[in-house]
Amino acid sequence: MKGITVVVDDFINRLVANKELNKNPAIDAGRKSSPAPYLKFQVSQMVCWVTGGPCKYTGKTMKESHVHLNISEKEWGVMAKEFKKSLDKFKVPAAEQKELFDIVGTTKADIVVRK
Repeated sequence: MKGITVVVDDFINRLVANKELNKNPAIDAGRKSSPAPYLKFQVSQMVCWVTGGPCKYTGKTMKESHVHLNISEKEWGVMAKEFKKSLDKFKVPAAEQKELFDIVGTTKADIVVRK
């Protein structure tokens, strides 16, 4: 779990600071209503759970958590690039990166609401 939390911490910091994402008023408002420590905890729990770890994710569904953020296809791409930067920074092996991106890819339809 420690490795997951380190990567997620860096990833959420990148998302919160990303100027392109914060141009979306709904994302900017969402960041203010859900503090970074809360997001880091929820995302760490979810990643641990979906990768077969001992955690149990009890948060909202991806659709419930993101529908109000009005996320575009372009913003999804920005998020994916930031995730890749965090994975690379901590030298996550290619096989694990592929597994994580495959998992993340299954959530896209629930997160992206506009082209």
